[in-house]
Amino acid sequence: MRDGPTVSLGLPRPGKGLLWVMGVLVFIWVMFAVALNFGGLTMRSFLLFAGNTDAIAHGEVWRLFTAGLIHLPRGSGSVEHIFYTLLGLYFLAPSLEERWGARRFVQFLVASSVFGFTAQFLAELLLPHRLGSVLSQEYWFGSFGTVEAVAIAWALSNPGKSLRLYFMIPISTTVFVLFIIGFSLFRIIGADLPLEGAVTPFGGMLAGYFFGAGTPSPFRRLLLKGRFFWLARRAQRFRASRPKLTVIEGKRGRRADSDPPPSGRRPPTDKRFLN
Repeated sequence: MRDGPTVSLGLPRPGKGLLWVMGVLVFIWVMFAVALNFGGLTMRSFLLFAGNTDAIAHGEVWRLFTAGLIHLPRGSGSVEHIFYTLLGLYFLAPSLEERWGARRFVQFLVASSVFGFTAQFLAELLLPHRLGSVLSQEYWFGSFGTVEAVAIAWALSNPGKSLRLYFMIPISTTVFVLFIIGFSLFRIIGADLPLEGAVTPFGGMLAGYFFGAGTPSPFRRLLLKGRFFWLARRAQRFRASRPKLTVIEGKRGRRADSDPPPSGRRPPTDKRFLN
């Protein structure tokens, strides 16, 4: 049974927002790789921008924002770390930018990255020690959670369609979402934790739904409902506190009811709508 038209992930054309994001990620990776491998920079300086639960709990909140900008700069897997990030963004993100516009698209990437790392931070901070020790890592960084968010948002924005996984296997968007979730679960079961942290991908998936499922997104709808509720409460308080106005007629304007009006017309009997 066919679920719908097949989406061919050929060679998409990235928009300006995506090109800037990919350019910034490559530039930062090259900068740290050259500085660490050839310039004498220490790994300690690099890790100042990575996520760390103890450091964030002590006020170094900037790590939640910078952790998504850096990727492994040297050693085994360093090239793959940045390469697969760029690959995922390149094939899945252009359609989202085309639909949303560059501004909302970039805001979505930033919010998803911070949301994913915040989930990692809270999990390590609040979960019981036995479970937290399994999911915790000393440092976490990278964009895998952001790519997961893009994948979920892409799937939810294309309901009823199918795509070719690895360019060969046709699957529906629902199966694609299940594949993404299952892949991250298997990595935890096999203790093959990503550099981004064990919980960050799941935070990214939730961010993909929260910030990217439809227009307006669930997050936007929640904000609109909150604003409507606030305006309604404010209007109710204003009506309750509004003073009751009375008209005090001056001496010159006072006349007997039997006197005809100056214009020669009798006043209306229903005066509710008079100014």
